[in-house]
Order: sequence, then structure tokens, then C-alpha cells
Amino acid sequence: MAKDKKIMLITGASGRIGKLCVHRFADEYQVVGFDRHEHQHEKDMVHINMDMSSDESVSDALNQVKNRFGSDMGPVIHLAAYYTFSDQKAELYDAITVQGTRRLLEGLQDFNSVDQFMFSSTLLVHKSCQIGETINEDSPIEPKWDYPKSKVKTEKIINDFHGDIPAVIMRIAGCYDDNCHSIPIAHNIQRIYQHELDAHLYPGDTSHGNPFLHLDDLVNSIKLTIQKRNELPNPFVVIIGEDKTMSYKDLQYTIEQILEHKDFHVFRVPKWLAKEGAWVESKLPFFDDNFIQPWMVDMADDHYALDITRAKEVLGWTPKHYVKTSLPVMMQLLKSDPALWYEENGLIMPKHLKKHIEAHAK
Repeated sequence: MAKDKKIMLITGASGRIGKLCVHRFADEYQVVGFDRHEHQHEKDMVHINMDMSSDESVSDALNQVKNRFGSDMGPVIHLAAYYTFSDQKAELYDAITVQGTRRLLEGLQDFNSVDQFMFSSTLLVHKSCQIGETINEDSPIEPKWDYPKSKVKTEKIINDFHGDIPAVIMRIAGCYDDNCHSIPIAHNIQRIYQHELDAHLYPGDTSHGNPFLHLDDLVNSIKLTIQKRNELPNPFVVIIGEDKTMSYKDLQYTIEQILEHKDFHVFRVPKWLAKEGAWVESKLPFFDDNFIQPWMVDMADDHYALDITRAKEVLGWTPKHYVKTSLPVMMQLLKSDPALWYEENGLIMPKHLKKHIEAHAK
């Protein structure tokens, strides 16, 4: 370890955000990564195997840090959490996200000092708003499914257990990058690219939508939060996301225009019908990639638009990207190598489409 470098601890270091943080901060900090998986940037950090759901594992990992690097900790970027769209397992959200954070904070109390504890929450902890309204950090809290519910519980854990450690709660919008890597956006693109009927149907108000956040902008906000750590209140809550919300209709039609599909239209369908369709797709074996689950249909009308004044004024942060202007980049990568794009985004390409692409290439 370089003597002039402080320790930075990143949990969930092998995840997409974690990898970017390792790359961004390795020159400035001695990065220690906690994760259950090995990290491709091993040369940039020290990897320690750790299971957030285990008291013993978290304690042992922190002891390894202390024994190897001492008891003075720099920033902690806490990204490790349970997350899934496929089904809801409240017990895993509690064991990993909620209680895992408690284990980590309790263990960090044994260090002489910790510069900052940063937690990745979600803007979905907030109640959705109406068109023309915006959401800020003081807006009502009303999570609707297990993922944001676990974040609300974890935010309370942080408030109860952070002690003298400066704590930051970042309520983050849904993330993407130039290769997409956003589950909702990727599935929207996939449905239109494959000419699926589902691409033309929506069970909610198509003028509503959700804001997004480019991963580069997120990492920049993390860097600014670390740089300004001595100026922030404790705890500090901040929303990080694009301050322009793209409606569902605009998202679909923009994708369609880039793909040059003709006569593309989106029609609203009753929620009961959408639920039945999602249930059927989840049960039939030939629907290999059914993203939409029946429980999601009730949230189709939700709308989120952000007021990021606090991030601008306190951190000096503004987003440099916008999902609408990033879509052409994503789509160009899809067009240039569809098979790789599908693989990168965890999608299953239908056999008939794969054969068509291979034949066209020949």
C-alpha cells in the first residue's frame, strides 16, 4: 500500500457501479473491495470476500482491513444490496440490504475514524407525483415494492447506527450507460427491436415517466460528495438524477424512430388485461424473457420528476447526460453487434432473430 493513500472501502465492488468507482478512485485511494465475487480490476484494489447476510463474514472482513491497513478508514461507499425484478423475497432484502448495513455500521464503529459512510438508496422511496410537480428530498416517503421498502428501512438503520460517522444517503435514479445496462430500457428496446405486440401496449398513462441517470454522472456525484465531506450536514440526504423526465410514450417513439420502424403506435390497455397477460407469459415455457410481472402493472401510472436543487447548490453537481440523447448511442451499439448487445444486457435473443441476423450478415 502506498503510504500517502487513505483507505477507501467499497461494498459490492464487482457490480457495475462498484467497478466504475474502483477505476475512478484507485489513483487517489487504496481501494478495498468487499464482495462475494472476484473483481476484474484486481490490480486496482484489494479484494476481500464478504457476505452481507452473515455477522461472522462482515466482522471477519472488517478485521482483515484493520489488521492489514490499520484503524483509520477513509470514505466507505456502500453499494452492496439485494435487488431483483423477477420475484419478491422480503427475507433477502432484510438479511442483505437492511441487516447487512447494520452489521457494517456496527463494525465500523470499532475503527479509530471513518471519513464518510455513503449509502446508495433510490428515488423510489418517494411517493410518485403529478405532471407539473417535482420531488425533492423532503417529499413524502411512500415506497411501493420490496426494493424501495428495504431502502427506507436501511435509511432508518443508518440514522440509528451511524453515530459519529458522517453519513450520506444518495437517493439515486435508475442508472444506465452508453451500452444501456438498464433493465427497463433494455427490455423496451428489445420489445420494439423484435416487433413484439407488447411494445405497442401499455397499462398506464403514457405521458408519465421516470427519470434516469448516466453512470458517469453518478460517479461524478460520488466524487463531489467525498470532496465536500467536511462541509456537509450529518446525515446528508440528496437526490441524484436527471432533472428532465422522459415520458413512456416519448421513450418508445424515440426508440422506434432510431430503429426506423414504420407505423408504430402505443395503445393503452386495461390493467386487468395487462396483469392476465403478464401472468400467462410468466407461466408459459416459450416466453424465455418475460420481464413484466403482474405486480408491476399497478405502478404503470406512477410519475417521477426531480428537483435536484440540493445536489446543484450543495455539491455543485449537475447531470451531463440525458437519456434521450444517449439512446442513439445505445441503439448504434445494438445495430453494430446485436448478439453482443443482448449478452451485455442479459437478454435472450429468440432463435428466429438470431438466424435472421446471421443470414443477413452473410
